[in-house]
Amino acid sequence: MNVKSKVTLVLVGAIVVMAWVCAAAAQDRPADNMQIVLEKIRADKKLLVAENMQLSDAEAKTFWPVYEQYQSELFLLRTRLVKLIQDYAGAYDKMTNDSAKRLLDESMTIESLGFKLRQAYLPKFRKALPDVKVGRYYQIENKINAALMYELAQKIPLVQNAN
Repeated sequence: MNVKSKVTLVLVGAIVVMAWVCAAAAQDRPADNMQIVLEKIRADKKLLVAENMQLSDAEAKTFWPVYEQYQSELFLLRTRLVKLIQDYAGAYDKMTNDSAKRLLDESMTIESLGFKLRQAYLPKFRKALPDVKVGRYYQIENKINAALMYELAQKIPLVQNAN
């Protein structure tokens, strides 16, 4: 991966993180503005994927529809993650064992669903592309997800100890 691609990957990851975190705080913004931001992020991510996948015309024809379906389902998981973060923020100052259990269970469910989603789409991507390119695509997704998780880990404080 060249330097331009690496920088683009980091920038898109940061934009994705900001958008998902902004979505959590966007309750007082008009829905139109948030939709514009989300569409921009999806377009930027797609451009990053396109630049790094080096697809032939035939590969692109079969890959992009699967990619779009996958991104739609992934978006639903990200929306659920935003809700989890909102719930955590709401419970932070008055965290109880019950709320901590509920938040942790939801976090584990989201992680599990993410793994299941990647597994479910693997055969679909394999029908569209050779395994080397499927592996490359999964690497790109993993890097974007790692940037997101890193950013969230930096911004979300640890649960307070119970007194």
